[in-house]
Amino acid sequence: MSARDLRGARVTVYCAGSARVAQDYVDGASELAQTLVDAGAVLVFGGGKTGLMGHIATEVIQRGGKASGVMPQFLKDIEMDHPLVDDFTFVQTMAERKAGLLAHTEALIALPGGCGTLEELAEAITLKRLGQYLKPVVIVNQNGFYDDLLRQLKRMVDEEFMNPEHLDLWTVVDHPRDAVAAITSTSDLSPDILHRAAVKA
Repeated sequence: MSARDLRGARVTVYCAGSARVAQDYVDGASELAQTLVDAGAVLVFGGGKTGLMGHIATEVIQRGGKASGVMPQFLKDIEMDHPLVDDFTFVQTMAERKAGLLAHTEALIALPGGCGTLEELAEAITLKRLGQYLKPVVIVNQNGFYDDLLRQLKRMVDEEFMNPEHLDLWTVVDHPRDAVAAITSTSDLSPDILHRAAVKA
């Protein structure tokens, strides 16, 4: 398998909007920003100016890269949109935002985040299981942040709520700097995954 070329490709990053996360997570987002710029990828993100979300966009832009935001109008109305980003898609609902974050993207990366990040990641995994999103999904388990989630997903397989092959719907890395390499070395999923989505008797 040849390495995936990300030059000009849109890569979505899910991450926290909280401005109070530990510096280690901020530094990790900076490293991810650099690897995205080095790869020539376009950052697609939730459009916010705070927390890891705002930080990674700032870092990408200041390092000479491109960022594209997707944000509901009601958040723009309270001036939550990132001031340095000039490529914005404004939508009406959070559901439309999630759809916009996945549209025409080459991969997605989930950094540590809150319930919004968790919801976005869960929907992306579900869509991949159903063959509606075939690109790499990378979970960044920095500082063991997603250990409990990964155990829960494994339990879903162990107790047959999911098939064993569904554990291959995502790739786990321990640090943001490794996410882009995971994307370039991961193949797209076959569309016939839909026929194996259900756990049959």
